[in-house]
Amino acid sequence: MPKLPNPARTSGSTVSSWFGTAPTPPTFEPLTQNTTTDVVVVGGGIAGLTTAYLLSKAGRKVLLLEDGELASGESGRTTAHLSYALDDRYTTLENLFGEEGARLAAESHSAAIDQIEQIVLTEQIDCEFTRLDGYLFLHADGKPKELRQELEAAHRAGLADVEHLPEAGTVGFEPGECLRWPNQGQFHILKYLNGLAQAIVLHGGRICTHTRVSEVHGGTPARVVTDEGIEVKAKKGIVVATNTPFNDRVVMHTKQHPYRTYVVGARVPKGSVTKALYWDMADPYHYVRLQEVPAGPRGGQTDYDLLIVGGEDHKTGQEPDPEAHLRCLEEWTRDRFPMVRDFEYRWSGQVMEPNDGLGYAGRNPLDADNVYIITGDSGHGMTHGTLGPMIVADLIQGRDNPWAKLYDPGRVTLRRESAVEFIKENVNVAIEYTDLLTGGDVSSVEEIPLGTGAVIRRGILKVAVYKDEKGATHECSAICPHLHCVVHWNGLEKSWDCPCHGSRFTALGELLNGPAASGLAPA
Repeated sequence: MPKLPNPARTSGSTVSSWFGTAPTPPTFEPLTQNTTTDVVVVGGGIAGLTTAYLLSKAGRKVLLLEDGELASGESGRTTAHLSYALDDRYTTLENLFGEEGARLAAESHSAAIDQIEQIVLTEQIDCEFTRLDGYLFLHADGKPKELRQELEAAHRAGLADVEHLPEAGTVGFEPGECLRWPNQGQFHILKYLNGLAQAIVLHGGRICTHTRVSEVHGGTPARVVTDEGIEVKAKKGIVVATNTPFNDRVVMHTKQHPYRTYVVGARVPKGSVTKALYWDMADPYHYVRLQEVPAGPRGGQTDYDLLIVGGEDHKTGQEPDPEAHLRCLEEWTRDRFPMVRDFEYRWSGQVMEPNDGLGYAGRNPLDADNVYIITGDSGHGMTHGTLGPMIVADLIQGRDNPWAKLYDPGRVTLRRESAVEFIKENVNVAIEYTDLLTGGDVSSVEEIPLGTGAVIRRGILKVAVYKDEKGATHECSAICPHLHCVVHWNGLEKSWDCPCHGSRFTALGELLNGPAASGLAPA
C-alpha cells in the first residue's frame, strides 16, 4: 500500500488514491500576527475552500485558516461522486420534508454539480471533471417496488430524466434492473482543491495552514483565537467548515452522528468497466466509480484504471476490527468485478449522518447571527460541501437563498421517522458512557502488541496506551475532552476514536477531528 512521506498530514494512517495520483497541494504559511478581515473561514476542505472562493470572488476580504495542510481532513478521503441521487432516497425525503422539500433537495445538489463545473471552466482547473450516468440498483434481497417508488418520488422532485431500465447495458458489470440518473459527475478531488486554493489567492483571498483555531466568538466584531493566542477579527462573520463543528458543544451533536466508511481501489484493465457511477440499495449501501490513471511514473499510458468501491459503514469508535470491513468490501468487489487484478489502495473516512437525512448550512444555533456552520454531509460531501457554501455566501452578503430554510442548522423535523432516528442515535451515545464503569481492554501494558493501542483501567482512571513498533509506550487520558466518553483504539488508522460524537486523536493523543477542540490530556 502506498505511503505518504508524512502520514500525519491526513486524518489517518491509510492513504487514499487521490494522494497517490496528484501533485502535492500548495503550501501556505501559518498565521503569525493579529489581523482583521471581512470573513474568517475555518477549515481547508471542500466546504471551507468553496466558501472562501465564492466570497473572495465576490470582492470580500477572506482569511481561511486550516490546522493542517489543505485537504488533510475528510475531503481527501472521499470517493468524489458528484450526484443528486441522494442516499437517503427521495421517498424518505418527501415523507420528511414534503414534496417541495424533496424538490429543493434535488435542485440544490444538482446546482452544486453545475457550480463545480462552472468553477472548473472559469478557473481552468485540470481535475478530470466529467459528466456521466449513475445507476441505482437493487441489492440481493431488494424488491423491484423499491425502485418504482424511488422513480416516482424522483419525478415528483422534478427529476424527470431519471428512468427505469430492465438492465443497464453496461460493460464489465451489469447491475440488472435499475434506475438511470443522467448528468451526474465525478472529478479528482485533490486536483480540484489545489486549483480552488490557487483561485482564492488570485481573487485576493488569504490562506494560512498549520493554524488551529481554538476559540470562536460571534458578535461585533466576530473574532477567532488560535492555539498560539493570535486573534483575527471578522467584520462580516465566521464560517466553521470542519466536517463537524468544534464551536458547538452539544446542540448539533444530538442532531447528527459520526460513521466510518471504507474504500478500496483496485486495478482493472482499461475499458473493462463502463465509466459510470453505481450505487446499490443495501443498508449500508455500496458505491462504485472509476478513476482514470492516465500516465505511469515514467510517462506514457498505463493499461489499467482504478475501480473505487466504498461502503461497509458503521458508527465511529464502535467496531473492534475495521480491517474486517475492508475484507468484506474486497470480497463484494471481487464477486461483482471478476476483472479486478489487485487492490492498490485501502482507506477509510468519516461522514456525519443527520437524523433527517439532509445536511446543515447556515447560522449556528444558539449563537450570534454572524457565526455560520457547514456540516452533516450525509455521504454527499462533494455536493453538500458546495451547496452549503453557496447558501452561507448568500447569507453573509444579505441575499435570499431558496435552500436556506431546508438546510437551516436550527431546523426541527417533527415527523415520526426523524424522531425515531434521533432517539435511537442518542440512546446509542448514552450506552457508550457505560464504558466509564467497565474494566480496560487489557489488564496490563505487557498484553498490548507492538504498533497497537489499548485502554487500561488504573483505579478510577482510564488510560489510553499506545505501544510503538520499538516497544516504547505512550500514555494519555482515555477520556475524550468533548463530552467525556471513553475513546477506543482504531487499529486501521492508528487513532483513538470517540464512540459518542466522533472526535478522533492520533496514537499520541493529538487532535485529528472534532467536535473536541483539544487533544487527549496527559495520563
